Amino acid sequence: MMGWNSGGGMGSLGWLGMGVFWLILLGLIVWLVVRLLPDSGSSPARGTGDSALDILDRRLASGQLDLPSWQAQRATLLGVQDVNK
Repeated sequence: MMGWNSGGGMGSLGWLGMGVFWLILLGLIVWLVVRLLPDSGSSPARGTGDSALDILDRRLASGQLDLPSWQAQRATLLGVQDVNK
């Protein structure tokens, strides 16, 4: 009868290993869900309600555009907006 319960259960390292396994598995699932869902912050124009001119001004301020490009695009946008009004 001696030894019936020895080795039949999980030791502390077994519990630790199982906990690490589940944390890694859950982290992988969360990472996959976040990766597969559409990114709401990838485009500055999506969902912000900013006008095209605001976005253009922000691009100039961040250095994505130089002044001549900004002026040409702004003139084009203002011309298009005047026609639509």
